[in-house]
Amino acid sequence: MEVATLTEWSRKLTVHLLTRVDNAWLAAFRLLFGLTLLTSTLRFIGYGWVDSLFVTPRFRFKYWGFAWVEALPSREMHVLFWVLAAFCLMVSVGLLFRVAAFGLFFGFTYLQLLDVTTYLNHYYLASLLALLLAFSPAGRYFSLDARLRPQIASSTSCVAWLYLFRFQIAVVYTFAGLAKAHGDWLLHAEPLRIWLSSRTDTPFIGPVLMHDWAAPVMSWGGFLFDTSVPWLLMLRRVRPFAYLGVIVFHGLTSVLFPIGMFPVIMILSALVFFSPSWPRKLLVFLRISRRSEVSEPVASKGLPNMPLPRAWFALGALYCLIQLLVPLRFLAYGGSVRWHEQGMRFSWRVMVREKNGSITFIVRVPSTGRVFHIPPHQYLTRLQESEMSGQPDLILQLAHRIRDDYAAKGFGAVEVRADTWVSLNGRPIHPLIDPKVDLSRVRDGLGKASWILPEPSEPPPRLHPIHS
Repeated sequence: MEVATLTEWSRKLTVHLLTRVDNAWLAAFRLLFGLTLLTSTLRFIGYGWVDSLFVTPRFRFKYWGFAWVEALPSREMHVLFWVLAAFCLMVSVGLLFRVAAFGLFFGFTYLQLLDVTTYLNHYYLASLLALLLAFSPAGRYFSLDARLRPQIASSTSCVAWLYLFRFQIAVVYTFAGLAKAHGDWLLHAEPLRIWLSSRTDTPFIGPVLMHDWAAPVMSWGGFLFDTSVPWLLMLRRVRPFAYLGVIVFHGLTSVLFPIGMFPVIMILSALVFFSPSWPRKLLVFLRISRRSEVSEPVASKGLPNMPLPRAWFALGALYCLIQLLVPLRFLAYGGSVRWHEQGMRFSWRVMVREKNGSITFIVRVPSTGRVFHIPPHQYLTRLQESEMSGQPDLILQLAHRIRDDYAAKGFGAVEVRADTWVSLNGRPIHPLIDPKVDLSRVRDGLGKASWILPEPSEPPPRLHPIHS
């Protein structure tokens, strides 16, 4: 009986996920997403970031398992960005959509893998959304592909795609909110208090930020917004008000903080929570159809050139599982992830810590007893040094590079230790790496790093109000 019930439930779920809905939402998302990434790509070219981030650095920090990824020469790197710009435009208009979307995903992901210090949460999100788009039927409607090849055109798509995009955006918001559920953010309003104290000259809202209550109110507001907004967006009656909150929230963060295209991507992405026909209702979507919404039974001809639904469901379920487990991996390490950083990346921990510090590498030649003090700026750009100073795995990578350099200079096997003093969310500086550990002998990996010292136990200091 239980097996029969489970089978019936599975059958109903399958039928529901294959229900056809208006494809207008997906076409609109493709269009806006392509234009957004096009803008971002052109910003890299126009502001000279291609050179400063991907050409100039002499040393690059690698992700674990991706040390083999190497940067292209200067000219080829610039060509790559123009190719990515072309892919963005092609995705937007739906020309050779599948090729362009996969090209955008692989190209953008390649750039992120070149150096850990360029990691940003919205770059990661952009890669994930490009991947989802590449597999989706986003190019079958309101696209040049559909115009040139009418046989592939489809004004409907499975509702499963809508749920998958909604799931992805809900994961971002939910984990971003849960990452703020700690004493520094909720009790001490840190690091927001530190950041806002340097934004008091912001037009219109600057005087408000001077008040002592501003940081706690905004800290709690950010926590409540992130943890609730995806669920409010799922409720039809409150959805317009929740989306207005999305616009206001991300608009405010874009004014206060230099976070690039992240606000634009999130405002765009939140549109997936609206009715699948929202573009048609808003703009009578290219006059193709005036139906408010389409919902029709599944037909095999509605899924041309697609694998069996069971295989697609398995891939979708696996993707969702990975998106849940990766942000939760920090639980395996214990301690404060904001301090030891193990499980920090790819976990949607947006703006939850302010770390700065001073690091000196100490090289000792056992055969002669000679000691050298190596400042990181001999190897790194200013951005790289700033990012490395609070991330133990990056400190370890540079220690290995220094070891190899001294071996190549004829010093033989050397010992490399790190004198690290780091401040977390305004606390007094505290040693991050055990100074007794020879980092030249430490291997990086996924296990818990015993060479990282425990986080400081004292709370952030209470700052005096600027104005009361």
